[in-house]
Amino acid sequence: MTLQGRLKGRLTPIESRDIPLRLRHYELSQKPEFALEISKRIVEGKIANSIAMLARYQRNHPEVFFDSHIERLSLLHEEVFRKRTLDSLRGVEGQAAALYFECFGSMSKSAETFIRKRRPPTDPVNALLSFGYTLLYNEAIGVLSISGFDPYLGFFHGINYGRCSLALDLIEEFRHVVIDRLVITSINLGVFQVQHFEVGPEGGYYLKEEPRKRFLKEYEKFMTSKFEHGRAAERTCFRKALHEQALKLQKSILERKDYEPFKGWR
Repeated sequence: MTLQGRLKGRLTPIESRDIPLRLRHYELSQKPEFALEISKRIVEGKIANSIAMLARYQRNHPEVFFDSHIERLSLLHEEVFRKRTLDSLRGVEGQAAALYFECFGSMSKSAETFIRKRRPPTDPVNALLSFGYTLLYNEAIGVLSISGFDPYLGFFHGINYGRCSLALDLIEEFRHVVIDRLVITSINLGVFQVQHFEVGPEGGYYLKEEPRKRFLKEYEKFMTSKFEHGRAAERTCFRKALHEQALKLQKSILERKDYEPFKGWR
């Protein structure tokens, strides 16, 4: 990737032999009702994880008060399955993301208020989030490719030239519990500070070379660390969980089973 996180190229194995999956994937992508149903479950999982993030942080830090945000997020969580179009569902997801990031400054101790800025990232915290999301996105591309999918063809994220929309779909449930936690932990422990960044010609913040290597190591640690997941409290890691979600999506497409989003981590 470039320093700005743009994918320049990748080494991949030969295309999957799973032609039936790809054909079914293409077919169902043209059915609005299927795309909406899958998308509802993706958004439901993302909002559930944002609630869990805020509740967990508040439990460990009694000085913060997220109850009102959690209550409003819970209402949006209930609203998801009442939506009848993808655009209205995207509206709910956008409202939930805005509510969640209103609390982000308090969690990361970066500032009392935090505004998510992507292109370019206008401060160190946004720079870490953008870089982390890019790493997760590229990992999802690989997971989907070896699972037999066309990663460019998404359901919640529409078709956009050059964008792997299905990879963006897959990582929605993991953004908060992987990258946001990684960034919050790193900032709060002082692992990354202002001097570890440089400002690009367009005004964006980017990690310098050595701190970038450190972030990659921390990312790898987060992706491979074991945690308990689900009702059975099975031990797994986020890298394995990402693969498992691709397999659940595979079953949903081939067997028309309800897609079960990733949540319940602890």
